[in-house]
Amino acid sequence: MSPAAAVRGALALLRRHAGRVYAVSLAVTLVNTVPDVLRQLLVYGDPSRAHALLVDVVGFTTGLIAQLWLTGALTGLPADGRVRARGALGRGTATALRAVRTSPAAVLAGVVLGGGVSALVTLPPSVAALGGDGVLGPLDAPSVAAFTVATVSDVVASALTLPFLALVLVLVAGSTRQFAGKGRG
Repeated sequence: MSPAAAVRGALALLRRHAGRVYAVSLAVTLVNTVPDVLRQLLVYGDPSRAHALLVDVVGFTTGLIAQLWLTGALTGLPADGRVRARGALGRGTATALRAVRTSPAAVLAGVVLGGGVSALVTLPPSVAALGGDGVLGPLDAPSVAAFTVATVSDVVASALTLPFLALVLVLVAGSTRQFAGKGRG
């Protein structure tokens, strides 16, 4: 599948199933926000770059798990419009690996476009609240209001962009029947 076809297909599925997809995405994002906020609180007021890097590694890992789970939950969407929570993390991991093997360019397009939208949603309010140094480096104990603005903008960006990449992965990887070894679906 070409990158353009994957992007168009993902956007079409998002339009068709927006309510269901964004509800699941918001739930996943809110669950992921708990460790996300906790990891930030671990370095609250700590100017150590090593600790900030560790926090970013933890954040990347929890975000990746959220992305893979959502991908797995949405694998049935193109075929029957259903969201399947049971076994979603395993299905999502298999889907992502197959998508990367099938069309790395389409996956890269999904990552770049989703990341670009996420940055447009997250960076302006975060920079306004935390300042440029606070966004790019250790937290250095921002005010509760600034921390809240940055967190809310992250939640909105994640809930908005996670399903786009999930659907790009699902479309590129093919149907869930392929994963079960039941032929092309």
